[in-house]
Amino acid sequence: MRIRATVAAVSGALALSALAVPAAQADHAPRPTGLSAALAAAPDVKAAAGDTEITKAVVNGGKSLALGTSAVKTVTAEVTSTDPEGIYEIHAFLWNGPGSDIDQAKGFFPAKSQTGTCSVVNSTTTTCKYTFEIDPLLMRNTTAGTWKLWASGIGADGDSATNASAATFKILRAGKLTTDASPEPVRKGKTVTVKGKLSRANWDELKYAGYSGQKVKLQFRKKTSTTYTTVKTVTSNSTGNLSATTTATVDGYFRYTFAGSSTTATVTATGDYVDVR
Repeated sequence: MRIRATVAAVSGALALSALAVPAAQADHAPRPTGLSAALAAAPDVKAAAGDTEITKAVVNGGKSLALGTSAVKTVTAEVTSTDPEGIYEIHAFLWNGPGSDIDQAKGFFPAKSQTGTCSVVNSTTTTCKYTFEIDPLLMRNTTAGTWKLWASGIGADGDSATNASAATFKILRAGKLTTDASPEPVRKGKTVTVKGKLSRANWDELKYAGYSGQKVKLQFRKKTSTTYTTVKTVTSNSTGNLSATTTATVDGYFRYTFAGSSTTATVTATGDYVDVR
């Protein structure tokens, strides 16, 4: 009974995702909230039943994912579960929402394979690997940030353990950053003006837009060096534009770099060379 209960919960969630995708692709509307209904209709498998345990879980190697506005990106997750009688199956999916209550889910991605690709570690332990395709079309700006891995291990004896937040990782809005230093060339001791723009993916509209009010560092490296040093920090304006001035001293490269935020990935512009005469 426990095995059927757990599979029912996961299958319901996966079935829901299949129904949600066409609607999202049609007009990029928010995903339906039927995930909570699908899980609520299934028997409760949120608490551990017996001596099955989920001992390890990781998504994307623990690294954040920067997602743009068009390209679908792939991430993997690994879940390890153990039971004295061995493991029958492991299931997993990604979700976004507050706390550990799936009823509050705002976003959802199923694995390409419901049961993953599994390897038996020993008589009690199994590790399964899952692949997820993260499509910007199915994201909203409000779902940028921390995502969670729901995982359930099912023992060969019917025991089970489920963790709605077995692992976490971040899906962040990808950034773009430009640098343009002028004049080129410039006389030594004269002023160099460095302009640029910070923008980031807007998943609601599937295009990039200026990112305002952000601290961005202007950096410089000499032509003969491989190391950039920070010259000053500027703040992007209401349209994401940047502007800073400095004094020309030697030949070298200027660039802007942004450290990222809770919703937006780090990004560094390509250096722009200035010839000082």
